Amino acid sequence: MPATDYQGSSASFGRAILSLRRDQVHSMEATHEISGHEMELEAFQRKVAERFMDLSAVGSDDLLSLSWIRKLLECFLSCQEEFRVILSNNKSLVLKSPLDRMIHEYFERSVKALDLCNAIRDGIEQIREWKKLIEIVLCALDNQRMLGEGQFRRAKKALIDLSLSMLDERDTAVLAHRNRSFGRQNAASSKDQHHRNLGHFRSLSWSVSRSWSAARQLQAIGNNLLAPKGNEIVATNGIAVVIYTMNSILLFVMWALVAAIPCQDRGLQVHFSIPRNFTWGAAILSLHERVQEESRKRDRRNACGLLREIYQMDKCTKGLTELADSVQFPLTEEREAEVRLRVQELGRICEAMKEGLDPLERQVREVFHRIVHSRTEGLDSLGRTNHND
Repeated sequence: MPATDYQGSSASFGRAILSLRRDQVHSMEATHEISGHEMELEAFQRKVAERFMDLSAVGSDDLLSLSWIRKLLECFLSCQEEFRVILSNNKSLVLKSPLDRMIHEYFERSVKALDLCNAIRDGIEQIREWKKLIEIVLCALDNQRMLGEGQFRRAKKALIDLSLSMLDERDTAVLAHRNRSFGRQNAASSKDQHHRNLGHFRSLSWSVSRSWSAARQLQAIGNNLLAPKGNEIVATNGIAVVIYTMNSILLFVMWALVAAIPCQDRGLQVHFSIPRNFTWGAAILSLHERVQEESRKRDRRNACGLLREIYQMDKCTKGLTELADSVQFPLTEEREAEVRLRVQELGRICEAMKEGLDPLERQVREVFHRIVHSRTEGLDSLGRTNHND
């Protein structure tokens, strides 16, 4: 779906709401109060637009990289905190209809995002298992004075295991015992990595049930996600626009995570339809189209995740496997130099994962806890503290 060229500005958002309210405001005091409120809402829209324009400005080599995904989560956490402050500053409105219903619907969508966070955490753990296999290859072939048949046999076994384990989850998955909740530390990583018949391996994730689907969860978050009507904007003093914005951000961020990271029953068939007067809409639609284009590329169609480092790892290991299959011993100087060059490239990818996966998992954990905290605080404000979480 091509991005629409949005020509609106954050100022137009403020003017639109002010025009809806103008006939209802009669005193100068009320006018000043609303102007301050509108400035707060306008500032929120402007910051959202700036953040997503920054995210969309990256080149194709950085899109969907570990650093870009972390930047996306930083964007979500900042927007979520500003959203929380807006609700806190307008508690009297939050208790009234239809705003109480809209906020409750947002919290229900955010609960669905918690399972996605758990599934993404499982995917990060799966990538770590792949990194361990890469380390076996590096141990066998890197920094070795002589490269013989024994080193190549060990490296080829790890490369084959890696290739099989990176197939789409519908075909096979890496064995990994994982923690059920973000509330506890991972007790122990799987010790069965050398017991492999990967063609028969099934995911043993404890975070979600075997029938759980990331694609269906995304569809549930986006179900009936519609921009507020004029009368709803008036009735909520503009806060309905903020809620719609956060709903859209939540959906896009979760969709992008599912696109990038391996998880159970991935699917990218989520439709984004954003009205022209939302200044952040063009950037989100542009990013949505660019991610979709990545997923349609011939060498990415059956990928278990669109994360840039996964693509680099897959491409590098396939090249190294082909090279290892074709070598004859003793190695010629030219062939040995080619092998060492490939191994160095694989080492750089491994180092990037080593530096990026732990911070990414911490951010996903923080998103999980921030959603829980925001929902609890919001339900307290709505007087629904006994709601079944």
